[in-house]
Amino acid sequence: MSHIWQLQEAQIHLGDLIKEAEKHGAQLINYQGKAKAVVLSIASYRKLLKPKNTLVEFFQHSPLVGISLDIDRDQDTGREINLE
Repeated sequence: MSHIWQLQEAQIHLGDLIKEAEKHGAQLINYQGKAKAVVLSIASYRKLLKPKNTLVEFFQHSPLVGISLDIDRDQDTGREINLE
């Protein structure tokens, strides 16, 4: 569960803020009554940056795997245009 810190409180207790982020997740920092920043543990940050899977893995696990699609193209080549 995240804790909401006032900016002055966060500045004074930065070490505690970091420990709380490591133990309990994201810590919000309020400035002038509004949420302005979030402190995350490095593990949480890296998890956010890491892609869930590659594009190939995405298609391999798609619910559409094995479905036959009818992909016939329309043979219409468009209309003739007189450029004179």
